[in-house]
Amino acid sequence: MKEAKKSVRILIVDDDADDRLLIRKAFDENALMCQLEFVENGEGMVRLLTHRLAARDSDVPELPNLILLDLNMPRMDGREALQWIKKQSTLKHIPVVVLTASDAGDDIRNAYDLGGSSFVVKPSSFDELVGTVGAIWKYWCEIVNLPGNASNKALIENAPSGRDELSNE
Repeated sequence: MKEAKKSVRILIVDDDADDRLLIRKAFDENALMCQLEFVENGEGMVRLLTHRLAARDSDVPELPNLILLDLNMPRMDGREALQWIKKQSTLKHIPVVVLTASDAGDDIRNAYDLGGSSFVVKPSSFDELVGTVGAIWKYWCEIVNLPGNASNKALIENAPSGRDELSNE
């Protein structure tokens, strides 16, 4: 695992290996300065975040600034994972973008009811995914200030050239 440098940290929770690869490539295509970290399901996310919370004063990488969360996953699905995040006083401030194949009205409504920050349907083509990732980045990392960051712009300007990648696959 690479040493985490100070930049925007994004946790991606998705059970589909192909989707994880495409999301990683979409971030690469956009040449975004961030640290990506991947887990395969809600249980993996809970383990990772619980470990981070327990080790906050050590060399363990910091909590993510943004979470991209799939809904339909085995073990603990995205709905349960979102509910868990929003019940944790030390995590509930982290924006969670639901990024899923579902466009069902009940899923959209439920995601917002559980505290989701945005609901985005996964695009059907890679080119559209590149555009979607760029738009998510622009909004969450350039326009708004993420919790825990005095200034996203300062994080981005001070980020290393290239993108650090942390993987828990």
